Amino acid sequence: MQLALSLSAVVALSTAYTPSNFGRHSAVRMVVAEVSAPPTSQLAQLASMTTLSIDTGDLDILEAFSKTGVITDATTNPLFVSQAGLSGDARYVAFVDAAIAYAKANAEGPEAQLELAMDRLAVELGLEIVKLVPGYVSTEVDIRESFNTEESIRRARRIIDMYETAGVDRSRVLIKLAGTWEGIQAARVLEKEGITCNITLIFGFIQAVAAAQAGARLISPFPGRIKDWHGANGGTPTYEPREDPGVVCVARMYEYYKKHGHEGTICMPASWRPSRSTPADGIAEHGIDEIVALAGVDRMTIPPPLLTLLAQTEAELPRLHEPSAAAAACADEAVGGGDVSESAFRMALNADVCATTKMAEGINAFVGETLKLEAALRAKLQ
Repeated sequence: MQLALSLSAVVALSTAYTPSNFGRHSAVRMVVAEVSAPPTSQLAQLASMTTLSIDTGDLDILEAFSKTGVITDATTNPLFVSQAGLSGDARYVAFVDAAIAYAKANAEGPEAQLELAMDRLAVELGLEIVKLVPGYVSTEVDIRESFNTEESIRRARRIIDMYETAGVDRSRVLIKLAGTWEGIQAARVLEKEGITCNITLIFGFIQAVAAAQAGARLISPFPGRIKDWHGANGGTPTYEPREDPGVVCVARMYEYYKKHGHEGTICMPASWRPSRSTPADGIAEHGIDEIVALAGVDRMTIPPPLLTLLAQTEAELPRLHEPSAAAAACADEAVGGGDVSESAFRMALNADVCATTKMAEGINAFVGETLKLEAALRAKLQ
């Protein structure tokens, strides 16, 4: 495979990845256009042991990687939806126009129309994505409902109804909810209705435990951001990959699930950092440190620059995580006697300063993107 980018440029992009800087970088698009996954590549090796999802809202990039045959699912978030809605690309403009028309036809009053247009735009993007991947597409409930269980349930049901009306079975859709107590309890209700959920913004062990006890189909822990927090709060800027605090945290969750019978909840880490260097160092091969150290967990969602780096790396990739070995390695007893209580959850989360801080940062960042998109849609509705 011929790369149009230096590896240091790939890893530099990956550590500060957003859809906007990736989508506008022509050199990266050249790499994506040429990407393949020969059997000897670490990308193909990883796909043989871990189900892979691509973390992007860019349809061209998604299609290019789907053709490799190693990508099964796709994840989106409010940033991707916002960037798509504001991009000016003719296809995404059409999604916005369709969302506005749908909202005007199906809701009364400007605020109800605005809310519906926001949800519909996420679905419009998802309807294109399901054409490109054979597995799940994740669509997020408005992040501002992260502390409102009933509203999260209402919005999730409406999103699923729009997908099903368009001919997409609910089994193809993961509803993304933040790993708050309220988001997890919304998942408890929705899962009983056959609406599968992805609990995102997972930074702490108690969030993973509560999500599994609620029956959530999938969790998305963020090892890279966990490493960031520890590096800035008494840790070190670099680690050996298997000692990286984010890797250790995700491995603990995976092991707990395998030991305590939570096979129905998938552990799918997202958000990656180089363990052995900082992003500023620009050491390309370090960019996939955390991915390599977690090889074998249930699933991963990976942004295009790191998928590209895996595709061009041909070193042997050993499987470091396997269900029976993980169960045997777990040192945690069952938490909460079957179901952790709300007070116990909140106390444990409060004691986990990393999880509390990073979840708040994540929610606030997504709220900011949501507000940008909402302002643009409000102007079009008027």
